[in-house]
Amino acid sequence: MTGFLKFLVDVLSVPAILVGISAMVGLIALKKPFTEVLTGTFKAIIGFLILGAGAGFLVSSLNGLSPLLEAGFGIRGVIPNNEAVVAIATQTLGRETALIMVLGFVVNLVLARFTPLKYIWLTGHHSFYMAAMLAAVLGASRLSGTAVIIVGALLLGLIQVLMPAWAQGTMRKITGGDDVALGHFGTLGYVVSAWVGKLVGDSSKSTEDLKMPKSLGFLRDSLVATAIIMIIIFFIAVIAAGPAFTENQSGGQNFIVYAFIQGLSFTAGVAIILQGVRMILAEIVPAFKGIAEKVVPDAKPALDCPITFPFAPNAVIIGFLASFVGGIIGMIVLGFTSLTVIVPGLVPHFFVGGTAGVFGNATGGRRGAIIGAFVNGLIITFLAALLLPVLGDLGFANTTFGDADFQWLGILVGNLAKLLK
Repeated sequence: MTGFLKFLVDVLSVPAILVGISAMVGLIALKKPFTEVLTGTFKAIIGFLILGAGAGFLVSSLNGLSPLLEAGFGIRGVIPNNEAVVAIATQTLGRETALIMVLGFVVNLVLARFTPLKYIWLTGHHSFYMAAMLAAVLGASRLSGTAVIIVGALLLGLIQVLMPAWAQGTMRKITGGDDVALGHFGTLGYVVSAWVGKLVGDSSKSTEDLKMPKSLGFLRDSLVATAIIMIIIFFIAVIAAGPAFTENQSGGQNFIVYAFIQGLSFTAGVAIILQGVRMILAEIVPAFKGIAEKVVPDAKPALDCPITFPFAPNAVIIGFLASFVGGIIGMIVLGFTSLTVIVPGLVPHFFVGGTAGVFGNATGGRRGAIIGAFVNGLIITFLAALLLPVLGDLGFANTTFGDADFQWLGILVGNLAKLLK
């Protein structure tokens, strides 16, 4: 039984396999020939692996930028890191985490089948992270081990249909259809960004319609614009940190060459992600029509946040920068409070801030992308600081989550667990 459970967790925690299985089930339900089932299944898996490879490029590049900023500008504090919290939690709560994740997916399917919330969550790593957080905060209460698993699974399954439903109104505007949903636990920031965009902006003035002088026409290519922006950011960072520190970090590579290559590596990651997303959508949307017809009527796949990037690539970069500025301002404000200072993590600000930029642009154009993503940056900074004491009481001091839904749910459930205890 333990071996079978581990197998299920391995399957559900790997988004590529989960999406591939979903595509296969949908294509079989559509009674497609074996060759089409095989092709669609493998293309869906390969698309997700391509997306993951692109994300790896981005994370590697951003992880190289963080020490430069710390050395150059003296930034100190706690940097949110989902993986660090989960790694600690699973050391003592591995069984509970696994069962919550598996049973939570079952609850998700049941809710999708029998309620109007027709969303099937396919972002496996976020399911795993949320399961670990719920195991930790519920385990601090007086609930028995079995109760922790049952309550955690119910909460996980419920939030996996509620969050996509909450974001779907704006997702329709972003994608121009209703075939795909957002499955990423940064939804609070995205919805707030869309709301702010609607208040302050004009959706007709999209970030994707930015007019450039003829001499700057090359910037109409979003990848070229991204490369230039990131090279400039890396140059500022290496100059601030100094050649000696940079060359020590880069293994002896010239600091100018390092800045140039890292900026382009980041851009290569963006290009890879866009290609992976296109492959996933080409296979998963038709397959889900089969699932909808046979298993869950009108089912929609809830996919990771980069699924939004091809629809507004300029908004992604604008959102990233605006969210990061919000994080810096939030960090400065926290320095004057009794809360722990939260240093902006470049990885969450790129993925979450970039997606917030897409949402803000959908409802408020350029101004919505900038201000909406800026507000997102403030949200994930202050909520991270408020979550830290809860996690610290549970034995996870100096670590915190970087995405808004982990934060608000952790604060809520964690404080309820304290009251019960």
